[in-house]
Amino acid sequence: MNIHTTPSQPVRLESMRIAGKLVQTDEVIEVRNPYDNTLTGTVPAARAEHVREAFRTAKAFKPALSRYERQQILQRTAELLRDRKEKFARLIVAETGLCWKDGLYEASRAYDVWSFAAQLTIKDDGEIYACDISPMGKERKIFTTRVPLLGVVSAITPFNHPLNMVSHKLAPAIATNNRVVLKPTELTPLTALALADVLYEAGLPPEMLSVITGNPSTMGDAMITDPDADLVTFTGSVRVGKHIANTAGYKRKVLELGGNDPLIVMEDADLDKAAELAVAGATKNSGQRCTAVKRILVVNSVADDFAKLVAEKAKLLKSGDPMDPSTDVGTVINERSAILFENRVNDAVERGAEILHGAPRRGALFAPTVVDHVPADCELVFEETFGPVIPIVRCPDDISEVIRISNSTAYGLSSGVCTNRLDYITRFVAELEVGTVNVWEVPGYRIEMSPFGGIKDSGLGDKEGVVEAMKGFTNVRTWSLPWNI
Repeated sequence: MNIHTTPSQPVRLESMRIAGKLVQTDEVIEVRNPYDNTLTGTVPAARAEHVREAFRTAKAFKPALSRYERQQILQRTAELLRDRKEKFARLIVAETGLCWKDGLYEASRAYDVWSFAAQLTIKDDGEIYACDISPMGKERKIFTTRVPLLGVVSAITPFNHPLNMVSHKLAPAIATNNRVVLKPTELTPLTALALADVLYEAGLPPEMLSVITGNPSTMGDAMITDPDADLVTFTGSVRVGKHIANTAGYKRKVLELGGNDPLIVMEDADLDKAAELAVAGATKNSGQRCTAVKRILVVNSVADDFAKLVAEKAKLLKSGDPMDPSTDVGTVINERSAILFENRVNDAVERGAEILHGAPRRGALFAPTVVDHVPADCELVFEETFGPVIPIVRCPDDISEVIRISNSTAYGLSSGVCTNRLDYITRFVAELEVGTVNVWEVPGYRIEMSPFGGIKDSGLGDKEGVVEAMKGFTNVRTWSLPWNI
């Protein structure tokens, strides 16, 4: 099928989903395609009273789904997403400007999230503790079980993974019999609404999921201060994450924030392989991943050869129409972001950096841009640059200095390391201030079940990934019995 020549999809005039009920407001928010600014759809601009209704309705409902029933709903959701992956990919591309390859990849990843959650639902991770283990012990056993939260999960999601990020909030919550009020970003809400409809179709009681659309200008802090919200799970910017931490009050918070992830290339590295990781890690999803390669730290002794290889591989990437199947890199989320990246690259050049490859910005289309000799303290690499920039920072041939430079930013999410030396690897694992160290892989590599999260300004250390999220979305209850055998 030639994706590029297919007719554009009709404009989606959407409603909120409050416990399955379609709700409109007199004010709407437009969702536009970042590539050509065409109208993709509209969603209601919720007010605080809509948020209150969603939480009140959810709190009043007491889920009683068995493990089998939850497993069936989750697996059916996975299968429906698999069968409709091209439909979802098309919607993702229209909302985000990501290229077709990236949209299709995300739609395919979602199957894993939902199927893994389905499999884990049937597993009881309760523990048993014998009590006769000390001179003062008793002939008893203590048992643990996990129970849903008393209140409602408040989930707030970003634009860069409008299906997968939402799935990572919803699937573990449903697997543990929790109720959720979801607020996707106003930039990409349409995919989340389509996912909600799939869940209802799969058999989820509608009271267990509401989707609120809008922005803080109309709803304020209602999503994080509602009295029935027991836990706030948020993925997004550091600024908003810290606002939530300061405002949400006495409730649990899972904050997955920004990243400034390094790919470290040492003198013994296979430079061709390292260059491939650098380019792919910096440009997939238009560089709009918290775990994307944001800084390439390469030691001076191999920097010249490495930089040439990076430029050669970047030149092979095609940037342009996201719906063209041959496009490798689509747009970033909007022109404002593209202008920011352009300005940061120009600032780096003014400070001595050199552009090895790039193209003039066109609206939200910012082509992969290789920048060499980037000072480690300039804004391009000291802050999180959320786009397809490939910045090379040259470092002394001293692992202690490489580690110091890597740790010099406020972020601590993920890292990639290119070396075969075990002494280097053990030091990186021990000393890099990050949540993940991947050897011979991009910083963002993970599976949908594995623990994921960062420290410092990248998060509070709470982990996502299906396994950890299911733990985080439950309360542990202990109970004991006399036990004399």
